Amino acid sequence: MRQPTTRAEGPPGAVRGWLDALAVVLAGLVAMAAVAALGLWLAGADDLPDGGFPSVLAATLALAVGGSVLLDGGAGGFAAVGAGISAMPLSVSVAGAVAMAEVFLRQLRFRAVAGGGELLGRIGRTVLLWLLALALLTLGARHSFVVPLGDDLAQSISGALGLTPEVGFHADGPTTVGIGLAWLLLVFAVTFAVSRRAPLPRALVRYQLVVRPAAFALWLVLLTYLVIGAVTGVLTAIVHGNARQTLAVVLLALPDLAWPAFAIGLGAEWHGRLVGVLGLPVPAPLSAVLRTSDGGQATIGLGTLAEHDARSWWLLPIAAVLLLAAAFLAARRSPRTVRLRQHAVRFALATAVTVLLVGLWTRVDADYGLSVLGVGLGRGGLGDLLGAVLGGDNPSAGLGGGSLTLRPVLWTAVPLAAGWGLLTGTLGALLATRVRHRGEATETGHVPTGGAAG
Repeated sequence: MRQPTTRAEGPPGAVRGWLDALAVVLAGLVAMAAVAALGLWLAGADDLPDGGFPSVLAATLALAVGGSVLLDGGAGGFAAVGAGISAMPLSVSVAGAVAMAEVFLRQLRFRAVAGGGELLGRIGRTVLLWLLALALLTLGARHSFVVPLGDDLAQSISGALGLTPEVGFHADGPTTVGIGLAWLLLVFAVTFAVSRRAPLPRALVRYQLVVRPAAFALWLVLLTYLVIGAVTGVLTAIVHGNARQTLAVVLLALPDLAWPAFAIGLGAEWHGRLVGVLGLPVPAPLSAVLRTSDGGQATIGLGTLAEHDARSWWLLPIAAVLLLAAAFLAARRSPRTVRLRQHAVRFALATAVTVLLVGLWTRVDADYGLSVLGVGLGRGGLGDLLGAVLGGDNPSAGLGGGSLTLRPVLWTAVPLAAGWGLLTGTLGALLATRVRHRGEATETGHVPTGGAAG
């Protein structure tokens, strides 16, 4: 009699663990590559010479995880390049982070708790594959271009004089791998802080109602700013034309503009300096403030933005209302046994950490320039790359030289955020006293096993 065959349930445990880790890494890379490729294409990077688009795409992904891109080259003793860029295209970063978190959580679905050893094993395997991916990314993020000097006559003369400038770029390996590792660990930390679908070890379960309500509520605030920014960008593209460049900003750097608007609404400030011109359009008040710096440091805050557009004052009530709504949501998702003072302090800490992270993520340091005997030279594809990643206000900018710096004033921004969090946390807890708290159903220690994130 023929014996029935048994079908394997799946790969062995060790192999399955590595396949799960590979799925997480690939999900992040594919999501980031898709968003970055579309954004760069809209910015015109598909016209880069010498097949440079894949290398530019790799460089953009390196920037998205916190790396830096360096420029070098020249033409003997006649020409030189001095350049570097450190700025995160946060639309690309967010796409990768969300994709990785979603795949990681789906592998742990239907579970209320997980062993610490298992979680560390999953994270460790993902980290190892991620480091390998970053190393390969830095190898692909390098290319060189020949920069034209003008018409045919100028090209002939420059060739006879040996003035054929070349500019190359490459991702800085140690920075990209090191900060890229920190980026991944931060993605895991935020995932476990925000999502109820992330199972914790039993020893940490009791802390979830301390962290998750406020963390989830503030994550919704950041998402709301992204939605508002995306809608504004689409409307701007429709009303003012210039659709490709505007949508390129949305796909590459929307959080770089939307999230500082949240912090500025709370009173935070950035110091910035813009010399020359850089790629793609940014909000007119921001561009105007940077233009008035005359090469010095400009202060970007509610007052200075409102000097150029009175509608900037709306950033204050929008931030206040959204923060109060987040505080109410956090209080409602907490057990009623949490005292008002405890909720206010927790929400203040969460708001301060959120503004701190926004400030660190939106720092920009970029300097680039190609000169021959001290004279700046015209356009080049890599200049458009820098403009696409950073966002500027002149799509015709090139490698003639320029710099952009944006640095948050964290020593005032973080305390201001904590103060706002303390105030709105208190008011939100008071408003939530008359509604049912979701935490009331879990005071016995039962942990929900399903439902949405948060």
